[in-house]
Amino acid sequence: MSKSTYEKEVTEKMKKTVVHYEEELKKLRTGRPSPAMFEDIRIDYYGTPTPVNQTGSVTVTEDRTVVISPWEKSLLEKIEKAINAANLGIHAINDGSVVRVAFPSPTGEDRKKWVKHAKDMMEETKIALRNIRRDDIKKVKDDQKSSLISEDESKKAEEEITKILKEYEEKSEAVFAKKEKEIMES
Repeated sequence: MSKSTYEKEVTEKMKKTVVHYEEELKKLRTGRPSPAMFEDIRIDYYGTPTPVNQTGSVTVTEDRTVVISPWEKSLLEKIEKAINAANLGIHAINDGSVVRVAFPSPTGEDRKKWVKHAKDMMEETKIALRNIRRDDIKKVKDDQKSSLISEDESKKAEEEITKILKEYEEKSEAVFAKKEKEIMES
């Protein structure tokens, strides 16, 4: 296995890890409501568990309210019950034509709690990145023991893997900083 193959593999894995972190942060509640918050809330839609945000149009109004207009009126009650049962600290109201979810303005304590959760998620991401580095360095050393690569190639590959780790740790920190700013400003 060539050095560049190691780098490509590690880069791809680390990139996916940071992208996953970004996707998870979209679901994190902040002061601003987001349709992504409803991705994990599912209802039974013709026998298939379907995310609420895929059962109708989801819009966010200026007054921190999410309005869900289901494609079928029969889904109104299911959507309302699923959101209220999700324990997100929000309450859905079915008015007969749409489901409205009002988001109260967050307190300073709420914001601190959300930032702490985002930071904890970043630390988990960094641990995942380090585990990728550990596993791939082990693979490099195994290839060296099997005489597939030389000792020099092994050392260079390890240095590159560590360099890639630093790059993706910095990217995860930048993602966190952006989310922290969003939470504190909303």
